[in-house]
Amino acid sequence: MDEFETGSVRANGLQFHYLEAGSGPLVLCLHGFPDHARSFRYQLPALAKAGFRAVAPYLRGYAPTDVPPEGPYQSAVLAHDAVALIDALSPREPAAVFGHDWGAFAAYGAAILAPQRVRKLVTAAVPHGPQFMQAFVTSYEQMRRSWYVFLFQLPTAEGSVSHNDFEFLDKLWRDWSPGWILPADEMRSLKVTFRKPGVLAAALSYYRHMFNPALQRAELADLQGRQMSDPIDVPGLVFYGQKDGCIGVETLEGMEAGFRKGLKKVVIPDAGHFVHQEKPEAVNAELIAFLKGS
Repeated sequence: MDEFETGSVRANGLQFHYLEAGSGPLVLCLHGFPDHARSFRYQLPALAKAGFRAVAPYLRGYAPTDVPPEGPYQSAVLAHDAVALIDALSPREPAAVFGHDWGAFAAYGAAILAPQRVRKLVTAAVPHGPQFMQAFVTSYEQMRRSWYVFLFQLPTAEGSVSHNDFEFLDKLWRDWSPGWILPADEMRSLKVTFRKPGVLAAALSYYRHMFNPALQRAELADLQGRQMSDPIDVPGLVFYGQKDGCIGVETLEGMEAGFRKGLKKVVIPDAGHFVHQEKPEAVNAELIAFLKGS
């Protein structure tokens, strides 16, 4: 298993632990669910070799980063976390941000909250724009894919996910990336993260706080309402796997309308939700070319 430099930093009131590689302009890599910082194990060394400092934090609630029992865990606070991490890690210069899954929510929000701190925006597996949220209530195909979101609202979800040594995670990864299996040592590492106190409840709270307004903080209401619909004034690149079993590739349609400084879409045919892990060479080539471009 690859070894990376580790570190920690205080940002937005929490202690964030991270993996890192290289030196140079900051590329902040934000993971999703069910995942952790090692999601970017293929990107960190490639970015380092290309002359960047690549930092992949464990998001709030994912130990060894702090696990605040009451959160908040709504997507708007993830955007504040991302901006605070940029300020802490690169106080003088803006950073590029690469977000996958929930990390993509954080990345979009950071670009809206503080566009002057985000040099370039890269996301994977989650689109931006009103068509995405509309799909949850108007698209039968997307509602079928999103069954787990509704399961996670139930008080029984922790037991369902952790049953039989987190077998749920094995099956979810296979459903979301058909025909590809996360290497066994990486799945073991991921389950170590999810066994840590409070992590599973925190990870499920991301979904609960997003879909239950009663759990959301009033001071975050403005950004929460704008995070997935406001236009973005940062150059963008989005990766998608054609076979994504979590969020359908059709939800990318029309996304470029919300990027006033341009958006490049890269759809990889033989890949699913974890596209950056399944096809790292293709992703890294496009990623580095985009980050080095004018």
